[in-house]
Amino acid sequence: MSAPTPAGGTAGRTLVIQVPCHNEEEVLPRVLADLPRELPGIARIITLVIDDGSTDGTVAVARAAGAEVLRLPVNRGLARAFLAGLDRAVQLGADIVVNTDGDHQYRGADIGALVAPVLAGQADLVVGTRPVSEIASFSPTKKLLQRLGSWATRMASGTTVEDAPSGFRAMSREAAMRLHVFNRYTYTVETLIQAGRKGMRVLSVPVGVNPVTRPSRLVKGSGSYVMRQLNVMVRVFMTYKPFRFFAIPGVTLGALGSVLLARFLWFYVTDGGSGHVQSVIIGSLLAGAGLVLVVIGLLADLIAVNRQLLEDVEWRLRRMEDRGRGP
Repeated sequence: MSAPTPAGGTAGRTLVIQVPCHNEEEVLPRVLADLPRELPGIARIITLVIDDGSTDGTVAVARAAGAEVLRLPVNRGLARAFLAGLDRAVQLGADIVVNTDGDHQYRGADIGALVAPVLAGQADLVVGTRPVSEIASFSPTKKLLQRLGSWATRMASGTTVEDAPSGFRAMSREAAMRLHVFNRYTYTVETLIQAGRKGMRVLSVPVGVNPVTRPSRLVKGSGSYVMRQLNVMVRVFMTYKPFRFFAIPGVTLGALGSVLLARFLWFYVTDGGSGHVQSVIIGSLLAGAGLVLVVIGLLADLIAVNRQLLEDVEWRLRRMEDRGRGP
């Protein structure tokens, strides 16, 4: 599905709108019909449907609508489908990639606003901010968790994104080639933290949402959502800020152990050395555990440096391959 050069279009920019899908036969026609056919500054629009191991007619629906289809042989999860889509979008010549959901949560009419900052060179990654407080299908608990999760992501990433779990995003070609995802559950939080740490320019724009078409497949309930998001954030923080992750509790335990050892020494001097052996035992255990955590933090930090170097090497290789493919 592509569009001709719109009136007032500029230098032949290609936009790829990717839609990760798993068994979206019923909703996908509405999603594809809602996508824009032309946008200011865009010469060509390609719709890419990533079929994440669907067992229904998702692929047939996508092809009937004229969309490009990338088929994954088995269900690999949303995060893997997202990454596979980025790779394919780059191969298709995308200058800008937009990601939207296959459940028609996001409005196609907002894609223009999402793409505009990237077109203007003001941002490498743009996230659509939903009106979370106004979404009737979100429970008060989920709204609170959304706000807390977005705040924690801003702290970890150094960005100002207001709606971190939003999957409605636009990114430049360069950003698409530099992002990685290490978990299967979701890409939203991890890619924001990566973008912030890699020095990408990240902006938010307000977007609307459509009425709910089906229950979420990612969120089975508030408890499940909390546990999954905590797991993602802990793993991401451990991956990208390993020394702080291990050193803070290590120093805390070491300080507590030192206090107990100092307590023993105080009583040893003032009481002639009798009793308080428990302070020595517990203090030594805490101080030892703290030292081990700090050492682990140092080793993890060295591993993180090596991983970052490998990511940079991979990015350079991808750029060389990209240039080798030519226009």
